[in-house]
Amino acid sequence: MANDQTHVQDPTTQYYTGEYPKQRQPVPGIQAKMDPVPDCGEKSYVGSGRLKDRKALVTGGDSGIGRAAAIAYAREGADVVLNYLPDEQEDAEAVKKLIEEAGRKAVLIPGDLSDETFARSLVDQAVKALGGLDILALVAGKQVAVQDIAEITSEQFTKTYAVNVFALFWITQQALPHLKPGASIITTSSIQAYQPSPHLLDYASTKAAILNFTRGLAKQIAEKGIRVNCVAPGPIWTALQICGGQPQEKLPEFGKQTPMKRAGQPAELAPIYVYLASQESSYVTAEVHGVTGGEHLG
Repeated sequence: MANDQTHVQDPTTQYYTGEYPKQRQPVPGIQAKMDPVPDCGEKSYVGSGRLKDRKALVTGGDSGIGRAAAIAYAREGADVVLNYLPDEQEDAEAVKKLIEEAGRKAVLIPGDLSDETFARSLVDQAVKALGGLDILALVAGKQVAVQDIAEITSEQFTKTYAVNVFALFWITQQALPHLKPGASIITTSSIQAYQPSPHLLDYASTKAAILNFTRGLAKQIAEKGIRVNCVAPGPIWTALQICGGQPQEKLPEFGKQTPMKRAGQPAELAPIYVYLASQESSYVTAEVHGVTGGEHLG
């Protein structure tokens, strides 16, 4: 019952509490090869039909938080399009299998979101494959730790903004004509938008931009009956961390600085993505929801 989400237990010990071994993979990283493998709710998430017959597009759906959201959406009754980078095919195939085991449709569309042409075509392909679109869960992100601003290349800075911010705009703009009242857009910011780490200068600033974009868009389209909200994770054990997102020397103590003294697992964010996608959050828009282990937002 170590990661069961339905029984009362101590959250400080509910998930992995040990040190994370130093490890490095080339970008974008394969979750299946991580030590320990992140928990995305593969064995623990239990659905209850809260998203029956909805149609969802999840970016970064192969691993980490996006994977957890995709699994939860399927078990809640939604069909899911997964976007990911081609090198992440191994992880994506595993998610596809889990979605299909839940009795739902899974569509894999690999591609680089920093390419505007692809980002816009992703929406068109998703709408065609699913016959519409009700949920946008925009999770994919780029994070590379660099200690000194002098060492951040223009290429890295531009690419980080393209993946984290520009793609958000392109996908949302392309999707809006297809979204009907009751649809939900969920973006992914970070504790970094509020408490930026010095080694994540470009990444943290994109997360602040996402937060502002979310609130402004939510107010702009509220009268259309489309809600826009944001999830702000704290330190979560994902593939981002082992392919340059964290300095190697910081990995063993990753997440230990939180009041809960551990990193979060992707499975712990899935219920928030479900809640914000469901009709249960009908009066919630322009909000940010922290999942931070006690590192408060603000």
